[in-house]
Formats: sequence, C-alpha cells, structure tokens
Amino acid sequence: MHTVVRVAGPDLILRPSPVAMVWYEPGRPHEALAAPGVHLSAGEALVEVELATVCGSDVHTVRGDRPAPAPLVLGHEQVGRVVAVGEGAVRADGSLLELGDRVVWSVAVSCGECDRCRRGLSQKCRSLAKYGHERVHRGWELSGGFATHVQLKAGTAVVRVSEELPALVAAPSSCATATAVAALDAAAAHVPLAGAPLLVTGGGMIGLSVAAIAREAGAEVVVSDPDASRRVLARRFGVRAVDPAATPGDGEHLDTVLADLAANGRPELLVAIEASGAAPAVRTAIAALGVGGVAVLVGSVSPGTEVRLDPETVVRRLVTVTGVHNYTPGQLVRAVAFLERSWRSTPLDELVGTTHSLDEIDLALAEAATGEHVRVGVAPGRRPHH
Repeated sequence: MHTVVRVAGPDLILRPSPVAMVWYEPGRPHEALAAPGVHLSAGEALVEVELATVCGSDVHTVRGDRPAPAPLVLGHEQVGRVVAVGEGAVRADGSLLELGDRVVWSVAVSCGECDRCRRGLSQKCRSLAKYGHERVHRGWELSGGFATHVQLKAGTAVVRVSEELPALVAAPSSCATATAVAALDAAAAHVPLAGAPLLVTGGGMIGLSVAAIAREAGAEVVVSDPDASRRVLARRFGVRAVDPAATPGDGEHLDTVLADLAANGRPELLVAIEASGAAPAVRTAIAALGVGGVAVLVGSVSPGTEVRLDPETVVRRLVTVTGVHNYTPGQLVRAVAFLERSWRSTPLDELVGTTHSLDEIDLALAEAATGEHVRVGVAPGRRPHH
C-alpha cells in the first residue's frame, strides 16, 4: 500500500514513490521511472493500479509494427482504486468520484466541447489524449496502465466497478469490452441483433467479448479463428466456431455452418464483426454477408495489407461496411454493466492466462506476443519471479 501525503493544496507526495515502466524503442527493455510528486488539477484523480492487461496494440507498439511517441508508458486496460481526488472530479454518470472507489476508465481523454465531441465522437476529440499512447512529459508521468498509479485527467470517463467483479474481468473493459459494445452498436444501427446470424472473425479479446455480448442480445453467433484453442474457448461461450482453413464440406467450414443456420430458418448472414485485422478475414467478413448485411471492421488498427473490394457486389447486395475505433463513455458504462451481470455465467476470467509483476513487463509483453493467451496480466503488487 502507498501512503498519500498532501503537501499543499493539490500537490501530493506518495511513499513509496509511484513507478511507471517506460518504453523507448523496439528491442530495448523498459526502464522504471519514479514519480514522487503528483499535482492534481481540478477534475483529476490518482488511481492505484490493481491489475492491467496487455492489449494487442501494446504488442504492436513494442514490436515496431506501428509508430508511437517515445518515451512512453504503455497500458490502457486496467482496474484500480482511487487514492486521491482533485476538486470536482466526477464519474461518467456525473456523480462525484470518491476516495476508495474501485474503477476502470476510458482510454480517451476528451474535451466534451469540440465539434466531434458534440457529434458523439468523443473518442476522436480535437484535443484528444489517450492513456498508454502519449509521450511521457513532466506533469503526466503516470499516463499509462503499466505503472503502480495512473493520473486520471479531467475529461476521462471513469466507471465504478463492484468489489465482487474479478480484476481479470474488469481490466479489459477499458478497451476490449467497451470496443465490443461499440462494434455491436454499429451493427445494430442497421440490423436488429436478436435472431440475426452474426459472424465474428478473430477469437481474441474483442472477438470473444463480441460473441458473449451478441449471444446475450439473442444473435446466432459464429466465431472464425485459425487457432483451435480459441475455437474451443468460443464454444465455451455457447457459440459456434469455424476454422478459416477448413475445406468445404468440413463441419468447421463457414459455408457448412451457414447452411445449417439456413436450414433452421436463418437464410442469410446479416452481421459480420471483423476483430482480427487480417486481410483474409476482412475479405471473408464482407463477402459472406447476405442482402442488407453490415460488416463492422474493428481489428484493423495497424498498417497492413490492403484489401481489394468489388464495389458491384457491395452495391447489389445493399451491404454496409463501417469502421469502429474505441468507444464512447456510455459504451464503457454498458460494458461494465454487462460484465457485472455475466461474469459468473461465462468464462471471462479465464481469458487472462497468466499474470506477471510490473518488473516483468518485458516478459509479459513477450508472452502476449506469442498468442498463447487471449490476455496477459500485469499486477504492480505482485512479486517478480526469480
């Protein structure tokens, strides 16, 4: 536990000092940065991190697959407890944030006033800042989840979570679960989910979260993933699973499963959520749709292979193709609500396969890069292995 000592007004000193793990460039180990003093402005708060999880975008950054400002404190999926509150700090529902609140928070910090915020696109705010994505600078050293503490800025959507919700389930809500809600909202704007055949390409954290939420909404869900263990996980969520490498006629081939759905009164695939970022999966998601279907692209967040598109087939099938990146505060609220009511009945806690100490952040990232686990955890209070 850390002791918070208020020096003067909003100036805090913590003992022991908070530590953030700083990334500089691909191939270079993280370095610890101590931040003994924190200045909390109006609307801000300081949270002690209970658990963070490694998102795929963290892996892409450390591998050099995508540009990122450095030095950088990575991490944007986490759960923690409020240990200091600035004047006027509020939760996403407008109520006052309180000491001791166990919380998750949005990846985006938004102004709430620009044209994009007013249009409901706060995740693309004109003055956007993002946890785990900003260059470390004086005054905001604690800017990412791979740290003992995170300084929450005014304009962050903060959502309280119950003491019963496992940290392994709560932490990914700040990215994967809320993004899954956003993806399904984008689909539901065109096709009612209840009873609709729905394909998810990619059985990672977002894909499996989409599957779980869509199943609760009444969709007929099919998850496509080349990894047999991911297909096993998908089935444990109560949905069908297919192998994109299966041959026609095989029971795990998409056409076979779609034919079975058609035989049971579901004649066309109407929703496809692409959560892998793989070009073949993007092509499958668009090509498999029936008349009036919608493809929501979520996984393509790093530069990759371009996908050829036949516009005639899109036009003739009345297909909608849309993209989703991050989410709104309300979608984070709904993501937490889903987790609170469903974690006991679904294997959500098993998606974080292993957890490392903060000192082992490079090991955690390397393990996450193997794809063996859907998520890898980082717990600041955990002792490192020796």
